[in-house]
Amino acid sequence: MTQTDIDTNAAWAAFSMRDRNADGRFVVAVRTTGIYCKPSCPARHPRRENVAFYADPAEARAAGFRACLRCKPDEVGRDRIAVARAIALIEAAEEAIALDDLAAHVGYAPHHFHRLFKRATGVTPAAYARGLRARAAADALKEDTSVTEAIYEAGYSAPSRFYDSGARRLGMTPSAWKRGGAGVTIRWTVAETSLGPLLVAATDKGLCRVSFDEDAAALRARFPKAEITAGGAALAELAARVVASVESPERDQQLPLDVQGTAFQEAVWQALRAIPAGETRTYSELAAAAGNPRAVRAAGTACGANNVAVVIPCHRAQRADGSMGGYAYGVDRKIALRKREGVE
Repeated sequence: MTQTDIDTNAAWAAFSMRDRNADGRFVVAVRTTGIYCKPSCPARHPRRENVAFYADPAEARAAGFRACLRCKPDEVGRDRIAVARAIALIEAAEEAIALDDLAAHVGYAPHHFHRLFKRATGVTPAAYARGLRARAAADALKEDTSVTEAIYEAGYSAPSRFYDSGARRLGMTPSAWKRGGAGVTIRWTVAETSLGPLLVAATDKGLCRVSFDEDAAALRARFPKAEITAGGAALAELAARVVASVESPERDQQLPLDVQGTAFQEAVWQALRAIPAGETRTYSELAAAAGNPRAVRAAGTACGANNVAVVIPCHRAQRADGSMGGYAYGVDRKIALRKREGVE
């Protein structure tokens, strides 16, 4: 990307909001001071007409600007390289790496790197590693292998370590996962909303499916071995809160979830839940928030893989050109949800 490739309106908006997710995507040069900053720089903002945007520090330096001593924009590239190296170490490790060791490998203080990694990926290093192991265990359990073999194959040092962490993340026991959800009870109901009938389904842990225009048959097809039962009073309060999210999506209901995906997908979902009502993010911004700025298409796929409509607000995602992008339940519903939040 060069200076001419930068969407200056979007860059100015990110700079105005001091958006940390934009750090590393471009730098902001101030003509009146001769310095360049990262978008999240806490210094007082200059006038719009005194600002230029460059793809990277090298381009800004070539234009005669020097680095800001307050926000240290040249360190952003170093930070991203460190996070990428840490991810590679985590993914290659046979056992969990202690934070102190991980930080030492990439040359940072542990507490600083912990914050840096979470800001870049949306999760802590330990959570990222747990996500990889739990996903590997889930994949292994789908194969024709014993539960114990799958646990060791996924990188857990002992079955007890999986039961302590992985089982909670999967939302069911490993044996139940291997049998396609057998032994897991999912309660469901179909609630009426102003946008049409809404399926609400939950395990004891939290919501596992929220979708328009689906019914119990669709739920059984998705979870063929689980016990599917009508929700009744046990689900009524939770369903009412989900409906409230549809009718007033600007209100954060803090609903419990029982969903899972890859570490990257879950980072995208976390980034979606962090978007304030009334705001939107592009797929490229979501990819950057999830720790991989180049994975724009994967960020869109993660939005499409969202099992809990509205609760994880993928209706707040859009293309870089401002167009709506897709929506599993129809673009008209996406538009309606956004209008309720004040987004035209």
